[in-house]
Amino acid sequence: MSEWKRDLGSGLVVLVPLLVTLYATGWLFLLIAGLPLVGVIEDPLARVAATIAVFALAVAVVGVATRTAGGALASGWLDTAINRVPILRVVYNASQIAVETAVSGDTDLKEPVKITTWMGARVTAFKTGKTTDDGRLLLFMPTAPNVTTGYVIEVEPETVELTDETVEEAMTRLLSAGFGDKNRPGGELAAPPADD
Repeated sequence: MSEWKRDLGSGLVVLVPLLVTLYATGWLFLLIAGLPLVGVIEDPLARVAATIAVFALAVAVVGVATRTAGGALASGWLDTAINRVPILRVVYNASQIAVETAVSGDTDLKEPVKITTWMGARVTAFKTGKTTDDGRLLLFMPTAPNVTTGYVIEVEPETVELTDETVEEAMTRLLSAGFGDKNRPGGELAAPPADD
């Protein structure tokens, strides 16, 4: 019976991520194909290609424009205008910081670390590359398995334990709720002594 469970589990490990990836890809494809920007194009594949091309062109044009005096002025005006709208400014600023972080390629933002929480548990967190005025490190401690939520915490630098983990290893552990972590020596709990 355990062999049957192992085979079923192995099949699920292969098929479920594949199906989720295909579903997400299909959903994104249909979302892009349904945009009204290129609604006159009949072929869905051509619609998606045209939407991506228009978006890439818009990104390039806006990027070049922001390097001019007028573009910088317009960008500053847009920031000011959006920051006056209470709820919208939170979403706008968070999105802007996320994109700046991804584009800048700051290595500090991609470094997983370990910290010991107030309850004595050791958890994974990520450096943000920022510090507070009193010298504490700002870390993001994501929740599992939804890593888009979590806590921004301020900790003393000496309480942060550096690891030799890659981002992929840390994210795999978090997204799989610990089940996808690679086995390490001594990772199993000791069996209780047998009764005589």
